[in-house]
Amino acid sequence: MKRDGNCKSLWQDNMPDFTSRENNTNDKEFDVVIVGGGITGITTGLLLQKSGMQVAIAEARNICFGTTGGTTAHLNTMMDTPYNEIINKFNEEDARIVASAARESLNLVKKNVKEYHIDCGYKELPGYLFSQTDNQRKELDEILEASQRAGVEVSLSNTIPVNIPFEKALEFPGQASFHPTRYVYALADQFEKAGGVILQNCRVIGVEENEILDITTGSGKLRSKNLIYATHIPPGVNLLHFRCAPYRSYAIACKLKDEKDYPKGLAYDMYDPYHYYRTQEIDGELYLIAGGEDHKTAHEENTENRFRKLEAYVRNFYEITDISFHWSSQYFEPTDGLPYIGRLPGHADNVFVATGYGGNGMTYSGVAALLLTDLLVTGKSDWEELFDPNRIKPVAGFANFVKESADVVGHFFKGKFSREKLDEFIELAPGEGKIVKYEGESMAVYKDDEGRLHAVNPACSHIKCTIGWNAAEKTWDCPCHGSRYSYDGEMLTGPARKDLQVIHLEELVGKG
Repeated sequence: MKRDGNCKSLWQDNMPDFTSRENNTNDKEFDVVIVGGGITGITTGLLLQKSGMQVAIAEARNICFGTTGGTTAHLNTMMDTPYNEIINKFNEEDARIVASAARESLNLVKKNVKEYHIDCGYKELPGYLFSQTDNQRKELDEILEASQRAGVEVSLSNTIPVNIPFEKALEFPGQASFHPTRYVYALADQFEKAGGVILQNCRVIGVEENEILDITTGSGKLRSKNLIYATHIPPGVNLLHFRCAPYRSYAIACKLKDEKDYPKGLAYDMYDPYHYYRTQEIDGELYLIAGGEDHKTAHEENTENRFRKLEAYVRNFYEITDISFHWSSQYFEPTDGLPYIGRLPGHADNVFVATGYGGNGMTYSGVAALLLTDLLVTGKSDWEELFDPNRIKPVAGFANFVKESADVVGHFFKGKFSREKLDEFIELAPGEGKIVKYEGESMAVYKDDEGRLHAVNPACSHIKCTIGWNAAEKTWDCPCHGSRYSYDGEMLTGPARKDLQVIHLEELVGKG
């Protein structure tokens, strides 16, 4: 199973490619086309297909290629945006809605695992939030009081499941963990058995918005009454890109010397960024999964050092015998703390989106699936207003900005490179990439393991932000809205729709 980075996650190990059934979509009109084959797209597709709709899922790469293949797979009713913040930013009733929606999402996973006999290591476990400083203890007290007001089951605890000193802790019963890609593969299989269509390696290139949507893909045309973008962030240029900030989080899966040290619960400290811990058993093997060291995408030059810092931190408390896997993943933090699920702002009423999950992607994916299914089947949802993407209003002039920014491939390098200047680039170490400047122009250059140079225009094809090199994942990442590209400019994840402009170095070298 491939993923959107160089590092291999625990969830890719021993996972074959998902083989879709042969699907003929010629002259077929769907009720819903879902763009994106991660946990949101597959879960939503299955619910809609079982409701009697005819659904197709168009995935640009392979099932679980994006964040689903790089999550740490915590299922929570305790959220990254705590209930005291939700009450302050919204109100107590809205906090109750979030808590209720989160519980229904966890129940959906539990129901699916039982109904379809999914072997995904699902375990219901308590979760623990613990403080280590006076200020954290005060915040913990506020979270306890607000969580209880929101109707969340929570209590004080004298213990936590990790070998870390703490001052005070909360226990949230009924949380859960699982193997996300095994779970999603099983749902995808059930979706196809129910008559759904999965199209892998089928990138959606454009949509003509009418009562019946004409959808252009790299594999041909699709027609549908409705469209859902379950792509983590919608493609193209949209107001939501300016209300969701991309972040990267780092994870390790390690083996411990003493089997008794593996946590029997989920645990979270209260630093910013925070660290999080859990255990996963896969085919009889136990792994401690630890994550953290988050930062805004492309705002860290030495991404490999984030893994070293995470490992060093965990070694303070555990005797590690082996780091079996290490990987990073991307998530989008919404400005007001809650995701955007519903009709996509600035588009037709039959175009929907689910984005801005923060660090609670596994939980909010189920919330999105349930909410969108209600909207499409019954026309309404009890959660619709709270999570409505249109709760943010377009600013003046935004429509013109979208029009001007939607297509941004431009002129590059008016002159020629000298042979001497090109030779300087060969100073790059194999596997290294960086932005270089010459005569007022810039380009992104990478040197592969065979010593070949690959150069691209460093202007992100989304809205021209300058990309940065991610040494850990061997990708070019955009700091503005999170688009990511391979070392040679191939677009891996949106919101960009196009590859980076390739620069042919041989054409820039003078004859001298």
